[in-house]
Amino acid sequence: MDAIEVFGLTRRFGDLVALEDVSFSVKTGEIFGYLGPNGAGKTTTIRILTGITAPTSGTARIFGMDIVRNTLQARRQMGIVYETSNVYDDLTAWQNIMFSGELYHVGRKDREKRGKDLLETFGLWERRDSRVKTFSKGMKRRLTISMGLINDPRLLFLDEPTSGLDVQSNLIIREVIHDLTARGVTVFLTTHNIEEANITCDRVAIINKGRIAAIDTPEHLKRMIRSVQSVEVAFENGTAGAFTDLGSLPLVSEVRKEGDKLRLYTEDPSSLLEEIMRYAAAHHTRVVSVTTLGPTLEDVFIRLTGLKMPAKGGSKT
Repeated sequence: MDAIEVFGLTRRFGDLVALEDVSFSVKTGEIFGYLGPNGAGKTTTIRILTGITAPTSGTARIFGMDIVRNTLQARRQMGIVYETSNVYDDLTAWQNIMFSGELYHVGRKDREKRGKDLLETFGLWERRDSRVKTFSKGMKRRLTISMGLINDPRLLFLDEPTSGLDVQSNLIIREVIHDLTARGVTVFLTTHNIEEANITCDRVAIINKGRIAAIDTPEHLKRMIRSVQSVEVAFENGTAGAFTDLGSLPLVSEVRKEGDKLRLYTEDPSSLLEEIMRYAAAHHTRVVSVTTLGPTLEDVFIRLTGLKMPAKGGSKT
């Protein structure tokens, strides 16, 4: 049985169509990424799947249970962690997680055991008696996820779990996500961090303007636009002159400066490599590093959504 099944989901708010005929399924034990620009329909989808908002038409099932007809039964199977923290700053970490356990109707013995295990897992046990208002953003986020796991859910909804967090918190959360799925827990993850989806998710759905644009594994999605190839190069003398000279080559469609490197988009990486070496010899500089790259998940995202990214360089028209 799939953890989530969605059939023809549509949601209208007056004349605004937030979702239109959305269908997909999420396998049990899968990390499923849900990507899309702001206003694409991600939040509306989660609100329907968690029983907060009713669809205009279509159905959604959680472990075979209709989320509209069997809302309470379905919600008992899930943990929900929203992007906005729902912790109480004037309570301690322990008080917050115990309160969450009560809301989920977890018995006292179970919530105390799970609470201790979760706070240890997220590196918060030593601060269990500290008021949350003394916590950093990363610590608050880890506590929020702990609270969402207190009922030992079969399905966890994570909304932007690592947005704006420090490296340590990111690594802890990512490790916990993989540990959960190893135990058969399903994770439905929305994120603006495309690289996070690329390295974390088993499959990814890209939603745009209320419609699903594509669903597949990150690698298969990249193969969809194999023509978007590039060469990343760094020169010993820097990239100032190379940006203009190499960017003006006919076989280069776009050039971006990324740190101390140039990323040159092309349909012919082999010929471009020859041009790069000729440029280096002519300008008496040395190639420090050069890498040929296939399309990234960000490239797929841009191609499928038509989203214009902030300019990092130049493209030819």
